[in-house]
Amino acid sequence: EVQLQASGGGLVQAGGSLRLSCAADGLRLDDYAIGWFRQAPGKQREAVSAIMLSDGRTYYSDSVKGRFTISRDVAEYTAYQQMDNLEQEDSATYYCATGFLAAWHNYTPERDNEFYWGQGTLVTVSS
Repeated sequence: EVQLQASGGGLVQAGGSLRLSCAADGLRLDDYAIGWFRQAPGKQREAVSAIMLSDGRTYYSDSVKGRFTISRDVAEYTAYQQMDNLEQEDSATYYCATGFLAAWHNYTPERDNEFYWGQGTLVTVSS
């Protein structure tokens, strides 16, 4: 059974930075990516970023490219999402997940069952 433990998040002013981490247990290294989704109140969940533990291939949504950076610690089965130049539109609950990297590229909420999910962590960006 795959378990994910997320940490990080909090309150930050616009233009500031935060770092999220997601540690996986029970994950097979070669198969899965670890990454993040987010959901703002009243909005659909969206894919944000992901990274393959095995080879470092990444996915970023267009809305975060150039501002968010995902990295990994292979030995610790952990992924980190550095979020810089945060905007109010980045405010959301961020969910750590693991699944096939391709599923981030083609994500729709109907595909939620293709992922293992961790708990959400709230990111609030103030003006």
